Amino acid sequence: MLLLAVIVLTFFSACAVGPDYSRPELQVPEDFRQSETSSSLESLANLPWWELLKDSTLQKLVQTSLEENRDLQQAVASIEEFEARLYAARTDFAPQVTGSARFPALGRTGGFRFPGAPGNFSYSLLGDLAWELDVWGRIRRSTEAALADLLAREENRRAVVLGLVSGVAQAYFDVLQFDMQLDIARRTLESWEESVRIASARLKRGVTSRLDADQFEAERANAAARVAELERLMTQKENELSVLLGMNPSKIKRGTFLTDQVFPPEVPAGLPSELLRRRPDILQAEQELVAATARIGVAKADRFPKVTLTGILGVASPRLSNLFQSESKFGAAGFDLVGPLLNAEALGFQQDVAEAQARQALAQYEQTILVAFKEVEDALIAVQTARVQRQAQIEQVEALRSALRLASLRYQGGVTSYIDVLIAKRSLFDAELSLAETHRLHLVSIVQLYKALGGGWSPYPDAVSVKG
Repeated sequence: MLLLAVIVLTFFSACAVGPDYSRPELQVPEDFRQSETSSSLESLANLPWWELLKDSTLQKLVQTSLEENRDLQQAVASIEEFEARLYAARTDFAPQVTGSARFPALGRTGGFRFPGAPGNFSYSLLGDLAWELDVWGRIRRSTEAALADLLAREENRRAVVLGLVSGVAQAYFDVLQFDMQLDIARRTLESWEESVRIASARLKRGVTSRLDADQFEAERANAAARVAELERLMTQKENELSVLLGMNPSKIKRGTFLTDQVFPPEVPAGLPSELLRRRPDILQAEQELVAATARIGVAKADRFPKVTLTGILGVASPRLSNLFQSESKFGAAGFDLVGPLLNAEALGFQQDVAEAQARQALAQYEQTILVAFKEVEDALIAVQTARVQRQAQIEQVEALRSALRLASLRYQGGVTSYIDVLIAKRSLFDAELSLAETHRLHLVSIVQLYKALGGGWSPYPDAVSVKG
């Protein structure tokens, strides 16, 4: 009879209350609006990061960050935590067996009426069994939620890896930009110092005015200020990169120059639908929605009675010498039925909480997708315009260099005033600084597109492994 009851309850437990998760209907565009290449081309995101970032020094920096970065170590430890949570949730499927022993050392042993029945003054060894039959699917829904939480943490680890790769690359390109701009500023400062010397000599001979000399001195001071500013920015960026590498602030080794960095000539984005299967933040948000949906079933199941198979088996005797005799054995089995009474309304509110949390998770999932498409489109237009902008600024710098040469010759020959030289040199200085920034912008925009597409999530080349 007991076996029949277990079979019947197990049959009913095949059904779990609460909604089953299904992916929401999403409106996904067929192509990216700003894509210049065919969607049939293999996406840039399919490249592993070490094939996108060709600079060997940068590759070593990225590998170091993947081994030493504290955020990634925290993400890995979080996965281990939620693995343990999942294993703990799964143990609820198994019977819970406990044991106890009693050996009274003091007190009288009278009043022991029935052989084999434990009492306060008897010697006993007891085994207790409690096995909750998952009639309403509470344990299964709880396990679903725990598994989804674990998968969400795994996607979070992938997001941290992708963020590290792109973050290190961008900070490295920033450092190279400041190197290039600092070199420009120092050369310009030397040029202005030479101009100041010439203006001072001309002032002494009465060839030029004090106003001319002061203007040159002002421009020299401006260049000196820019040198100091760039030195500060470069050091601060090195400090930022050091933290990503998991080490104290220190000098960062350089590799290929900013203008010599190699990137693929084409940066195809692929199909928008691939984004939903690739970007770790989207997959993480979806797993959080899965977990929230499963917890609705947990909350709903809590409103129904819990059916538990219980049993007790052991030996007991008022005398230790008789503890293992046949008349000292005892045992019993049965069912416990526990259901909410006065707290039924509160459990209903708990279900409302779970349903509201699921709606929040759904909104967050949809918002994450919208932001993902926005970031891809932003990165695509940045790649396109940065390429055009860089070429235009290269032509601008070449023209300004020619203008400065002519203005300097005319000024030295007394044909023109200092204003033409001052304007030409100032314009060239600003244009060269802007060109260095645009070189960096082009490189960073490709990295940002790579990140926005969720690319390169496979964290390490074969030679690299994570510590710990």
